[in-house]
Amino acid sequence: MSVLISDKYREWEQLCEERFRKLKENEEKLNSFYIGLYDIGDEITPEIDDADVTVRRADLQRDIKSLISYAVGCIFGRYSLDREGLCYAGGKWDVSAYSTVIPCKDNIMPLNSPDDGLTAAVEDFISTVYGSDTLEENLAFIAGVLGGSGTPKEALHSYLRRSFFKDHFKVYHSRPVYWQFSSGPKGAFKALMYLHRYDSSLIGCLNDSYARPRYEELTEEHRRMSDAYRKASGAEKAAYRRNISRLNTLLLEMEGFIARLGEMADQDIALDLDDGVRLNYEKLKDILE
Repeated sequence: MSVLISDKYREWEQLCEERFRKLKENEEKLNSFYIGLYDIGDEITPEIDDADVTVRRADLQRDIKSLISYAVGCIFGRYSLDREGLCYAGGKWDVSAYSTVIPCKDNIMPLNSPDDGLTAAVEDFISTVYGSDTLEENLAFIAGVLGGSGTPKEALHSYLRRSFFKDHFKVYHSRPVYWQFSSGPKGAFKALMYLHRYDSSLIGCLNDSYARPRYEELTEEHRRMSDAYRKASGAEKAAYRRNISRLNTLLLEMEGFIARLGEMADQDIALDLDDGVRLNYEKLKDILE
């Protein structure tokens, strides 16, 4: 059965509002009881401000971002649609815990294109959970909440690539469980991993299966642009020249990134989660966001 996320959100909003009002009413009744008990009605009133109620109301942007975060968690295996609560945070991996959404096998999700990697995986998650028939409507709803330009898929990709890790970093109080690899400030390459699934082979896999193919992809694009530039003229030629200059910058950044990955892969770096997130981050900081 296909479901609209907008409908589910309205149900959630109503549930939160009912819970909020009920708790506020109960707290004010308790206040009235104690005010009467201690005869302090001249000093205080039973009413409380909405900001002091201890449960949150629904918030569309926050809750859509939370949905995306949960989807990412399922893609990495932190959560499972087939089990309640936290599914994996270290220890023995239980493959039987996942059947509806199968986690990525190598703990790496690239963020370089809206047509594959993490963006495509989140899109598949939405289709699986809410139905393929409403996928386009649900993507449009999510994109409208996130903002940005382009198609709904491009807006989702832009959020995942540019803002997801920043939001995650804040929510987890600077102790993120998803870490973002980055080739550098130009963003030629980005990818996420799940900290609790890291092992020492991951850097080599990142280099061989993701970074080098990305470099080859950019090299091929550079070749095509160069061929087109030689055949073009006027304003078109200037546009190709700008794109070639951009690609030169990205390729240079990728070369440095691949070199750093190669050095780290040779070191066989292990992470000790008891050692603290900050100390573990220091071991990989040259290739992380």
